[in-house]
This record gives sequence, C-alpha cells and structure tokens, in this order.
Amino acid sequence: MAKIGNIFKVTELRNKILFTLAMLLIYRLGVSLRVPGVDAQAVSQLREASKSQGALGFLNLFSGGAFGSFSIFALGIMPYITASIIMQVLTVVIPKLEQWQQEGATGQRKITQWTRYVAIGIATLQGAGLTFIFGQGRGSAFFGASGNTPDVVLLDPFMPRALLVIPSLVAGTALLMWLGELISQRGIGNGMSMVIFASVVSDLPYGYYSLLQTRKTVVFAILVALTIAIIFAVVRVELGQRRLPVQFAKRVVGRKMYGGQSTYIPLKVNQSGVVPIIFASSVLLLPVLMSNMLGSGEGWRGSIARFVDQYLINSQNLLYVTVFALLIIAFAYFYNSIAFDPIRQADQLRKQGGFIPGIRPGQQTESFLAKTVNRITLPGATFVAVIAILPYIVLWVGNVSSFPFAGTTVLIAVGVALELMRQIDSQLMQRNYEGFLKQ
Repeated sequence: MAKIGNIFKVTELRNKILFTLAMLLIYRLGVSLRVPGVDAQAVSQLREASKSQGALGFLNLFSGGAFGSFSIFALGIMPYITASIIMQVLTVVIPKLEQWQQEGATGQRKITQWTRYVAIGIATLQGAGLTFIFGQGRGSAFFGASGNTPDVVLLDPFMPRALLVIPSLVAGTALLMWLGELISQRGIGNGMSMVIFASVVSDLPYGYYSLLQTRKTVVFAILVALTIAIIFAVVRVELGQRRLPVQFAKRVVGRKMYGGQSTYIPLKVNQSGVVPIIFASSVLLLPVLMSNMLGSGEGWRGSIARFVDQYLINSQNLLYVTVFALLIIAFAYFYNSIAFDPIRQADQLRKQGGFIPGIRPGQQTESFLAKTVNRITLPGATFVAVIAILPYIVLWVGNVSSFPFAGTTVLIAVGVALELMRQIDSQLMQRNYEGFLKQ
C-alpha cells in the first residue's frame, strides 16, 4: 500500500489518474441516458434478455450495459474496434496505407483519421440496423433469445422516431471515441482500452452479489476460487514470451567499432488478444442475418431459420460452442499472419547486420520465424478459446445462471490492467520512486 501511495505523490501522475477517472465517470453517466423515442417497458425486457451469453450478451458486454438500456452509448466502442481491425487488415492490401504506416507519427495520424471515418460509417450501419430490427418487430427473430427479447422497442410512429434514434446512437459512438482520445492524450493508459475496461467490469459487483444470493456459500466460494485461478492463468499467458536471440555483427566505421551486442525478438504467446473472439462472434452473427432476411415459415426457409435458431444462436448447444472455439483458433492464426510478417522482420535483421545464432540470414531466417510463430500461436489460441467457452462449461457443470468473471471479460480486464500498471510503474521509476511491479 505504501508503494501504491507513491502514485499520488507525483503531481503529474495524480492529475492524469484523476482526469481518466473523470472521463470514465462521464461515460458511465452516458450509459444511463436513454435515447429518445423508446418504450421504457420494452427496454426493461431487453435488459433482462441481454444478460444471456449469446449475441445480446456480447453486445451488452462491450457497451457496459448501455445496449441493454438502449442508451446513447448503446453501440459502445465496438464500431471503432471493428474499424481499427479493418484498417489493420487493409494495411497489408493497400500500398498507400502501408506507406503511411512506415511514415511514423505523421502517417499514423492519417491512419487514425481514416479509422474515425470508417468507425462513423460502421456506427451508422449498425445503428440503422438495430433501429429497424427493434422498431419493426424483428427483435426476437434476430437474436433468438427464446422469446425473452422484445420485438418492438421504439414507440409509434416508427419513421420520425427512427430518424432521431439513429443520429443519437452515432453521436454517442463519436462522443465515446473523443473521450477515449482525451484519455490517451491527457490521462493514463490507452483511452479506447480504458473505455472497454470500464464496460466489461461495470457489472462485476452486481454479478457476484446476485450469484451469492442465488447459490449456496460453498458454490460461491468455489466460483471465487475459480476466478482467482483464471486470473493467475491469464496473467501468466499474457506475459508469456518466446524470446528469439539475435546477434549483431561487429563493424568498423571510421575509428569506432559498432555492433557486437546481443538482444532478442519477443514473441508473445497470446499476440492476438481478444481480436479472435470479436472476429468469431461477428462471423456467428452472419447466419443469423441471413436467416432473418430469408424469414421464417414453412419449407426450406423455415428449416434454415430453425437450424440457425437451435444450433448457431443457442449458447447451450454443443455445436455452437465447438464452432465458436474453432473459429477463435482459426482467426488467431489469421490475425498473427497479419500482425507479424516474417519476411519483413528477416529483411530488417539483414539490413541491420543482425542474425539469429545457427540460422542463416535471408530465406532460412524467414522460414524459422514463420515456423516459430505458428508453433506458439497454437497454445495461445487454444488458451483463448478455452477461456472464451469457459462460461458455457461452468453453466453446464455448475448449473449456475451466470459466471461474472470469465470469458472475454477476464481477457480484457487483465490485459488492460497489466498495461495500465506498466505505464504507472514506468512513470514512478522515472521520478526515482520504487514501482510496485517485480521483474
């Protein structure tokens, strides 16, 4: 506690933390502000349905409960996350974006600006889609929440109110992006990550309280112990690295000798983070969209709709959990292939006069890096898949209605908390204060 008290002794660091808390408080207040023109009773039903582990639960998790309340922040920061992933993928495809990425801070500002434009476009499409789904009686048909999802959330007449709701949702997403950027500039930590962190942990106190009220003390103690074990495992995997040794050759420039030092290339075990979970959840929503467009009735259309509703929406079904886990592993490989380019890394080592001991520069280095990344991706992706499906396993085995700190929640919370602690610790060390992280 004495080391934590050092945080508030540094004026600059204290101001950054207080500013970050103030921005997060504004965000949580915005979650309570419902968009105009919605039915309060239907929103209450939507809030109850969003506590499930399906599509509603996923959307509600990343919005910090704002989706269940149909507030101005109902879309959350998901449009910006999706836009960031799209821009990262397009960087490999579009040469102009790749050129901007290599320009340093100037190019990064251009990429960030275009990411904002793409995020606003995605928010407009998502806001319009949700408004039409919940405004024209297709809520339960779309999310398949076993009849618990309200069909109509908007009040009549639909069209004038829809033209008010859609801009409100888009404006809420734009405001969230602005708050996140303010935190990055004047606060502590990455702003977007802090917003997501506040979203996923907001319901934890109530979740554990309700679990204590509905289950016996012994069951509650077992789940708390399981939570601590999950946190320990996630921390170990998040900090896990495969360090590839790199040796730089000595060279003489003028009268001075350069190089000769040794370093390493750190390859994280879980390099993709929660991105594969986001990808997999989005892909699982595509059949739901298609079946919703086909409609439900007799014949082959009705058969497709019933199959999707029974297997691809129902989180209690074994097929859903299996497909979800396999998609997470597949997208982990896909993301790592984009995030880490063995050819570029090997070329940079060659230009800098570096080499991996026992590996020839050039083609052999590329093959070695690619093989190493593929090997460490499998255990990392498998771990993320197990953590993602863990809530469903606990629901089956433990016969509990919900497990607050598991799945995507723990991955995001632990990852952001570790990064925040690193930044605070580095600023304390710069000012001759002892940090609270041990190497």
